[in-house]
Amino acid sequence: MSDNPLLTRSPLPNQAPPFDQIEEAHYLPAIEEAIKVARANLDAIKADPTEPDFENTVVAMETASELLSTVTAVFYNQLSACSTDELHDLAEKVGPITSNFYSDILLDEVLFRRVASVYDQKESLDLSPEQMTLLEDSYKSFVRGGALLDQEKQKRLREANERLSVLSPTFMKNVQKSAEQFEMLIDDERDLSGLPASAIEAAAYAATEKGYDGRWLFTLDFPSYQPFVQYADNRELREKIWRAFSSRAYGDQYDNCETLLEIVCLRDECAHLVGYASHADYVLERRMAENPATVWAFLEKLKDTYHPAAAQDLARLQAFAAESGAEEALQPWDVAYYSEKLKECLYDFSSEDFRPYFPLETVLKGCFMHFTRLFNIRFAENTDYPVWHRDVTAYDVYDNGSQAFLGTFYADFFPRQGKKPGAWKTGYRAQGLFDGRIERPVIAIVCNFTKPTADKPSLLTFNEVKTLFHEMGHAMHGMLADTTYRSLSGTNVLWDFVELPSQVQENWCYTRETLDMLSGHYKTGEKIPSELIDKLNASKNFMVGWGGLRQINFAWIDMHWHTTDPKTIESVEVFEDEHTAATSLFPRLAGPLSCAFNHLFSGGYAAGYYCYKWAEVLDADTFEAFIEHGLYDQETARRYKDEILARGGSEHPRMIYQRFRGRDADPEALLRREGLLDGVATD
Repeated sequence: MSDNPLLTRSPLPNQAPPFDQIEEAHYLPAIEEAIKVARANLDAIKADPTEPDFENTVVAMETASELLSTVTAVFYNQLSACSTDELHDLAEKVGPITSNFYSDILLDEVLFRRVASVYDQKESLDLSPEQMTLLEDSYKSFVRGGALLDQEKQKRLREANERLSVLSPTFMKNVQKSAEQFEMLIDDERDLSGLPASAIEAAAYAATEKGYDGRWLFTLDFPSYQPFVQYADNRELREKIWRAFSSRAYGDQYDNCETLLEIVCLRDECAHLVGYASHADYVLERRMAENPATVWAFLEKLKDTYHPAAAQDLARLQAFAAESGAEEALQPWDVAYYSEKLKECLYDFSSEDFRPYFPLETVLKGCFMHFTRLFNIRFAENTDYPVWHRDVTAYDVYDNGSQAFLGTFYADFFPRQGKKPGAWKTGYRAQGLFDGRIERPVIAIVCNFTKPTADKPSLLTFNEVKTLFHEMGHAMHGMLADTTYRSLSGTNVLWDFVELPSQVQENWCYTRETLDMLSGHYKTGEKIPSELIDKLNASKNFMVGWGGLRQINFAWIDMHWHTTDPKTIESVEVFEDEHTAATSLFPRLAGPLSCAFNHLFSGGYAAGYYCYKWAEVLDADTFEAFIEHGLYDQETARRYKDEILARGGSEHPRMIYQRFRGRDADPEALLRREGLLDGVATD
C-alpha cells in the first residue's frame, strides 16, 4: 500500500495532505488498511499484561486510530467541498465500514473494563484537569455507546448506527443535487429591474460559463439567490426563486422526507436503547444546557421577546409596502425586498453601497491584520502546498513573537458544482498528540462567496464579510489551541460553546477601526466613508426581532424533531406546520424547511441549533470586555486567547468562561446589544 498517498507520511510541511496525489480510488483501500492498523493497536492495548492506567489505556486509545482519522478527515472534507457522484456513492460504502469499526470499540468488553478500571480510580490519580476530562469523556463514550447493554441491544444499536452513517450523507447529497438542478434563465432585460449591477454582471457571467450567451442565469447558490430576492422588482420571479430555494429536496427526485423521518426514528431508537428519554436528552447531557427543559426555557424566554418584536417589524414592513404601492399582503418572497427598501428609506443607504469597498483580496488582508493585532500572529501564503481546487489558497501561520509555527490554513471561497452550500470551518488534523508528538493543526474555512467576473474582482457584501470573520473565529479556535490531546483541542468543546469564538468576531465588523483595515474601494482604494459606517451602526438592530424569531424558529423545530416520539409523526409537512406555528408569522408556502436543513440531518447540530442564540449571550458578554478595555487591548486579547481559545475542551466551558470574565456571562448582554431589554427593538 506504499503507493497510496493516504497511507504514507506526507512529505509536505506540517504533514498536510498531498491533494495533488490523492485519487478517489485511494480512499476505500486506505480506510480499510487504516482500520487494520487501528485494530492492531487496540489489540495491543487489550493484550497488555500490566494493570490498566491512564497512559497504557486512555492515552493509548486516544492515539490508536490516528491514521484512520487522518484518512477519513480528507475523505469527508472532500465530500463537502468538491464532491462527485462517485464520492457520494463511496460515502454509502465508507459510512457502514467506519461505523462498525467504532461500534466494535465502544462495545468491546475488554477495552471497557480497562477504561472503567482507570475511571474507578480517578479520585486517587494525580491527573491534570485536561487528563481528568479525557478520562471522563472516554468512560462516558463507552456507556453512551452501549457498553452496558446486553448483546441483543448492542446488536440493534450497531445496526442503527450503521444505517445512520449512510443516511446523513444521503440527506446532504439530496439537498445539493436538488439545488443544482434549478436554473432561472432570464432573456428579457426588463426582468432585471431593481437588481444591482454586481448581481446582473454575475448572472451574465454565470450564463456565459454555462453556454447561455446573451442571457442571465440565476441559481440557488446563495450569492446568486440572495440579491435576487432582495432587489429584483419582478415579484413573480422573486416568488419563483424563493419557492425553489425553500423547496430544496422536497417534492422532486431528491425528496428528503423519507430520509429525514428514518433519521429521526433511528436517533430516537438509539437514545432509548442507551437509556435516554429522547435524542435531545442524549445529546444535551453533553452540553452546557444539560437537558431539554433548560433549552425549552431558554427558547421560550427568547420567543416571548422576539415574537412581538418580529410582529412589529412585519407590521411596519407591511405599512411601508402599502405606502410604496403594493396592492397585496406581504408574502415571504417580499420580506427581503421591502426590508431593503425600508432600510434605504430609514437610513439612507443600501446594502450594495458597501460592496465596492470590499474586494475579497483587500478584505482578507484586513482580516489577517485584525488577527495579527489581536493575537500577534501572521499569515504567510505558501504555494508549496497542493490544494484540492484552483480556488483554494494555503497559508502557514506563525506567532510573531516567538516565530513559532502555529499551523496550516486553507481558504476556499467560491461556489462550484459539488460543493455543499453555506460556510464552515473544518480540520484535516487538530492540534495535539499525533504520531507520538504534539503537532500543529491543519485547518480550512470553506465558503460560498460572490465570485469574480470577467471585469470585476470578487466584491463581498457586508454579510459575507461577517461570515468570513465568523469562520475565521472558528479557525482561530483551532489554530491557537494548546492542549495535549486532539480530542479536546480547539473546537472540540461542548457544542453550545463552540459558536462563541466565531460569533464574537462579527462584532468587530461594525467598528471604524476594523473596517478601515478591511476596506478599500476596488477602483480607488478609498476607505468606507465615516457617514456610511455611522448609517451601518444606526441600522444594526433593524429587523432584529424578525431575525431573532427566525433563529428561534429553527431551534424550535429542531427541538421538536428530537423530543417527539417519532411514531406519532404523520408526515414531515404536518409535523413542521404544527410545531412552527408558535414561531412563524407566515404559513408554510413551500416545502418544509426541514428537508434541506443540513445542520440538523447531515451536520452536528441535532438538538443543538439553539446553541447559536445561546452563544450569542456569551459573545455579547465577551465583546463587552473588549469595549470596556479597548478593541485591541492586548491584555484582554491575551486572556481571551489563553483562557478560551487555547484551552479547547480541556475543561468544562463554564469554568473556562468564568476564568476569562471573572464571572458567569450576563444573560442580558444579548438583549442589551439588540436594544430589546424592554421587548421592543430600538433602531
